[in-house]
Parts: sequence; C-alpha cells; structure tokens
Amino acid sequence: MQTNDEILGIKIQKYGLDKEAKPNEKGFYDYKDEAEFTDYSNAISLYKKTFPNKQKVIEETPDPAVSEMLLKMQDMGIETVFDRFDKQKPQCTFGMAGICCKICFMGPCKITSKATRGVCGADADVIVARNLLRHVAGGAAAHGARGRENMLALKNAATGKLNIPIEGEEKVRAVAKAFELDESKSINELASQIADILLEDLSRTLPQEHKAIKTFAPKERQEVWKKLDILPIGVYHEVTESLHRTSTGTDGDWRNVMKQFFRTGLAYAWSSTLGTSIAMDCLFGLPKLNDSKINLGAIKKGYVNIALHGHSPLLVSVVVKLGKSEKFQNLAKEKGALGIQFYGVCCNGLSAMYRYDGVIPLSNAVGAELVVGTGALDLWLADVQDVYPTVMEVARCFKTTVITTSDSARLPGAEHIGFDHHHSNMSEIHEIAEKILYRALESHEARKGIPVHIPQYEVEAKMGFSLENVNKIFGSTQVIADAIKEGKILGLVNLVGCSNPRVVYEKAVVNVARTLLKNNVLIMTNGCASFPLLKTGLCNANALEYCGDSLREFLAPYKIPPIWHMGECLDNARASAMFNALSQNLSTDIKDLPYAFSSPEWSNEKGIDAALGFRLLGISSYHCVFAPVQGSKNVEEFMANGTLPILGSKMVVNLDPVALAENIVADMKAKREKLGWRA
Repeated sequence: MQTNDEILGIKIQKYGLDKEAKPNEKGFYDYKDEAEFTDYSNAISLYKKTFPNKQKVIEETPDPAVSEMLLKMQDMGIETVFDRFDKQKPQCTFGMAGICCKICFMGPCKITSKATRGVCGADADVIVARNLLRHVAGGAAAHGARGRENMLALKNAATGKLNIPIEGEEKVRAVAKAFELDESKSINELASQIADILLEDLSRTLPQEHKAIKTFAPKERQEVWKKLDILPIGVYHEVTESLHRTSTGTDGDWRNVMKQFFRTGLAYAWSSTLGTSIAMDCLFGLPKLNDSKINLGAIKKGYVNIALHGHSPLLVSVVVKLGKSEKFQNLAKEKGALGIQFYGVCCNGLSAMYRYDGVIPLSNAVGAELVVGTGALDLWLADVQDVYPTVMEVARCFKTTVITTSDSARLPGAEHIGFDHHHSNMSEIHEIAEKILYRALESHEARKGIPVHIPQYEVEAKMGFSLENVNKIFGSTQVIADAIKEGKILGLVNLVGCSNPRVVYEKAVVNVARTLLKNNVLIMTNGCASFPLLKTGLCNANALEYCGDSLREFLAPYKIPPIWHMGECLDNARASAMFNALSQNLSTDIKDLPYAFSSPEWSNEKGIDAALGFRLLGISSYHCVFAPVQGSKNVEEFMANGTLPILGSKMVVNLDPVALAENIVADMKAKREKLGWRA
C-alpha cells in the first residue's frame, strides 16, 4: 500500500507542483504560485458522459416503486426532476469545475487556458476557493436558520410564551450537566438557560469561546483546531465573514479562504447541527425505536392523507398531535374518511416518525414529485429546504392542496398558513395547526373521485437509533467498542447525503451499503440517503443476511438491523456522538480509528458542510459525485490529500460505488493494521 508521502508525490508529479513542498507552520502546503492553469476539460467531459438519463434510472433504480411511478407519470405527461435533468444536458463545464465567477458584475468570468484570471485578477485557485466557501456558508445558514426556530421555541416553551410541553427532560438534564449549570433548578429554568447558550453560539456578537465546542468536542480536536486558528466565533459571524471575504477585491489568497472554509464548517457542525439537535431533543424528547412500514405501498386509501415535507419540526409536531386526537379523527370520519393519516417526505417525516407512532416515511426530496403523482395525498404541508417548486405543478394535476408554513419558503400558488418573519405569532401555534387540519378535511372532500395509483411495494423498517438507546440495547457502548477492536466489526461508517441525478437514483447508496455490510462494516444513516436503505429492506433485521459472518453473528442476538437509522439529516450529530463515545471506550483518537463518512449521491450545500464536519473530526469522506474544485489544481489537491497531515482525513471520489466501498474497506484495514488490530 502506498504511503501518504508517495500519494502526495504522485499528485505533485501529476500537477507539476513544487517537489520540495513542505507544510508551513500552520500545516498547510505551499504550492508553486507560478503553476499555470492546465486543461481539465477531458476529465470533466469523461465525468459528464457517466451521467444517467431518465431511462437508465427507470431500468436501474433499486426501488421498483420509483420505476413504476416514473413510467406512470411519463404516460400522463407530467414532468419530473429526471426530465428536467436531461433537458439541462450538457451541463456547464465551467460551473462543474468551480471556475465560473458571478460575484461581481464585471463578469461573469470563466477561467480558460487563454484567460487565466478574471477581470478583477482572481485566478482559478481563488475563484474555486471562494465559490466553495460560499457553498459552505449557505449550508451553515440553512441548518442555522431552522435551528434558530427550534432554539426560540425551547426558550419560549421554558418561559411560558409557547404552550407546548418540554418533553425531553432526560436530555435537558444531561445537557445541563455537561454545560455545568445548576442542576437543582427546574426543568424549565434549565431549558431556558440551555436555549440561551445555543442561541449565543449561533449568533454571538462579542468574540468568546464557542460553548458547544468547548463542552462536547474531543479535546484532541480542540487542540488541532486551535493550532490551525480555525475556531469559530459563531454561525452568524462566520457566515457573514465568509460572504465578506469573498466579496469583490477582498481575500485573494486561496489558502486563507480555505481557513475560513474550515471555520465555517466548524460553526456548522457544532452549532447549526449539534446546537439544533440539542434544542430539538430537549423540546420534543429523545428518539424512540419504532417499526414502520416504508415506501409508496404503505399509503392508505380512504384516509385524509397529509404529507409532511421539509425540515422544521416545530409546527409539524403540533399538527401531528392534534391530527391524531379523537376530535380530528372523528371529524375526518364525519366527512366520510376512515381517519387522518400522516406521511413523511424528506426529513420532517423521519423526525416525526421516530417521535410519534404512525407517521409513515415515503420518500426523499428528489422523489417527492412521485409521491404527489400517486394522487393519494389530500394535503401537502411544506416548510423549509429541499421542497422543489414543481411540487405545485404536480399537485395541481391531482387537486392536492399545498400549504407552506414558513416565511422563508413560499411556493407560487400555494396557500400559506404559518409563522411570520419575526415568529411573533409562535404563541398561536395551536390555532395555526387547527387551520391546517381543517383545510386538509376540506381538501379531502373536494378531491373525491380523483384517480389514485399506489405502487404495491412496502417493507418494514426499524428507526430511531441514538447513542442513548444503543446504550440500553447493548448495556454499554463498550460492547460495540470491544467488537470493533476484536474484528467482529471491521469499522463504522456514517452513510448519508441527499440524492443527485448525476448518478442513478438511489443506486449508489444501496451498492455502497451492501458492499460494506458484506465486509462486516456497521453502518449509521440518516436523511435523504436513508430512504433507499429503508425501501430496500436494509434497515430491518432480515438484512443481516447481507452481512459478513462476524457482523451477522455479533448483531443476531440483539435482533436489530446492521444499518442503524438515526433520523433526519440533522442527526449527523447522533453519528458524531457515536464516533466520539466509541473513541473514548477505545482510548484512541477518532482520526486513528476505522471510521468513515460517505455521501455517495450528495447534491447540495449542506452536503459539503456535512462532509467537512466529519473531515474536521479526522474522519475521511468518500463520494461518487465530484466537488466543484477541478478547475484549481491547488484546491483540488488540498481537498483530496492536503488535509491529511493537518486533520488526519482525506476526500476520496470514485464514480463506481462498489469500488468506492472497497476503498473504504481497504482504508479501514490499513488503520486497523496500524493499531495492531486484526484486519
């Protein structure tokens, strides 16, 4: 196996970089400033040729319900995301490589072999780094914005301004202890203080220590981040600073831009993600292990069917509770329905499912149009993120009522019943939820006679894993740690990410998972990538048949699946908690353990943030979709291998998902060998 120095040597030879390159005092590599831009177009063109068309998706997607619905909607003349992807071909080579700059209005500028700098003088390295930083800022803002709503709700519930219970007493007390608060205070008092800390980390105005990082991040990592000078002030500050330094004529040093890339990634991971997760668990309670039917075949005819789509669980939680009440179930029956049934699309459904029985997850964001296309949904309740505008067009075909609930995310033609921009009407949450449910009843009546087509594919899955209930299942995470050290479990992977039409829909995730399981790798999952794993039966105990002998024998007595579904995309925080707990059990730094992060089909800004968050922990990331960095030799090399000496992690991209998984396995074996563990 090649050493890191040998790998770096190959990269230096490939790109014509300084052969004497050494890390500077901050650990960054200094490459030749005079290195000329080289033609990347052949590599990009080859990559573009691998993009599947809609027909290939129909033939190869692992979920037969997807194929059936694509054909059905094609016959009806209804456009889907896959039709639009095909119409966009050929996609812009400059955008894919990250060397199209639209920050100012002297351009847009693109970098070519003849025009090696933009009008302002920015070269390919600066343009690629700036674009990448803006993507990470966008992802940090996305999770941070919806996190703020939950933090405000926790604060308001604790102070009596919001009439909903604080259901996560166990979590409140655990977090209060970690933050060293006065544990003799009431749950409401502690919850209020926790909300203050989380809100301060999110929007700190005076530079101080980031409290969540200080409290929850591994000490070894905190020292690494301090040495690199990448500790963040807060999400709002780092997002603003990212936009500032990428504005016209500001930061022209790609290395310095990448340092801000790291700071913003840390702010995302420990505030936008972890902080939001803490607020949600305190307010709504910890996940409960639940069994649920999954996929389109689980849709029930004759009910008032309500889809929950988006990422903000606050209003959703009240809608579900009221909708399941005797009052509204009886109102539905008075309208001739069998009752009210809730379904999950994207992350709201996953979050609701593991907290409230009877919410049926159906699809991730890319497949949302196919769910509407069944004609079985009376109301589509959408809040923020990953809600495509064309949901409206499909909904009109079937007279499905669409309601938006966030001022941040309106859809043209949709009805709006929700919170205002200032959240000044948060105290009216019950009245808002009732209006939504009454509208669902009206929509059900108005849609009588609409044709319904439900593909008959469903499977059962177990969901709601967390560090807390894994401890209860096994007695202690030490049992899992021992199994890793002894070789019963080769390693641990967090397999996540949104779907991307650049690869066959959901196929890469399933192929990576099956290859890892065969090699005795235990998998955690959440968010959009978890849906193909749910729908193909990999999240129930029967999936043990796909495992290697030692993993199957270890898990069989516990009657649990080999893929632990931890919830929505925000629940990457649960995965990082698991990585950290096992690291402590093994008395070994995270960067040295057989861990991996993989988002084979990632597709948006939050996906870059998620991978970066784990890279900063020292966990390498593995993908089947390239980041937009190929236009800069320096940034591409830095992203791939330049972080290895400073963070202990690298980025691997392989268009073949099986080969990608085999790469993960090989790297895990190398780490085990270095630790002296059986590989």
